[in-house]
Amino acid sequence: MTSVIVVGSINLDIVTACPSFPRPGETVTGSSARYAQGGKGANQARAAALAGADVTFIGAVGDDGAARTVLPPLSEAEVELRVTTVEGPTGVAVVTVDDTGENTIVVVPGANAAVALTADDRRAIAAADVLLMQFEIPPDVVLDAARTANAHGTVVLLNPSPVRAQPDELWGLVDAAIVNEAEGRSLADHLGSVDVVVTTRGGRGASLRGRDGVVTVPGIPVDVVDTTGAGDAFTGALAAAWDLPESERLRLANEAGSRATTVRGACAPQQPN
Repeated sequence: MTSVIVVGSINLDIVTACPSFPRPGETVTGSSARYAQGGKGANQARAAALAGADVTFIGAVGDDGAARTVLPPLSEAEVELRVTTVEGPTGVAVVTVDDTGENTIVVVPGANAAVALTADDRRAIAAADVLLMQFEIPPDVVLDAARTANAHGTVVLLNPSPVRAQPDELWGLVDAAIVNEAEGRSLADHLGSVDVVVTTRGGRGASLRGRDGVVTVPGIPVDVVDTTGAGDAFTGALAAAWDLPESERLRLANEAGSRATTVRGACAPQQPN
């Protein structure tokens, strides 16, 4: 079983559904609203656990009621939690989904801005097979974790989203990056030095550029309900399958990402056997 340690964000998702997105200054009537666990880090940790990995999540929540909503789904997925409680609010994401399954998201970092590594956290990173991170936590924490992993032979898997400035040193520590097409274009100068780059292409599948060339998988036809979290489901499943051949890990990740669009919310359906 692959051991994956995720250093990342966890949010309370406030998800509303409406026929179409409101224009500036417009109010529309929605059809539903719900509260759920979100955050790219937590989503990916849960996805990796449901795909069969042994997962630890490092993050932070606030001292508010939202923490009671966002932590249980991770525990239920058997994710080991190394989560700090800090003064102030838990991170929040306001997600709007239209009738086509597309979404808009506004993220307020909250406690995610306070994520920091302890000495015990660094020892856990050093002992893991894979370190998985995103850009919803402070850049100095991302760099700290990557340095620790690199020094101890832990694979550094980075989902550089949302795109934001990072220390140049980081890119020399990254073993593999997972990006969508827009992120790939924005980060092209940095990604050239990364050994493995996985690009998700929505309904058109995904590709992996590795040491032995390029592997591609086609899109899987599904009835799309909600695209929220599909990339996180893909990324978590990819991390869980990192010990498999490149073509197999890409296939499993593509299947997980496709299935995640068939239900509402940032879900990560379990991989089939």
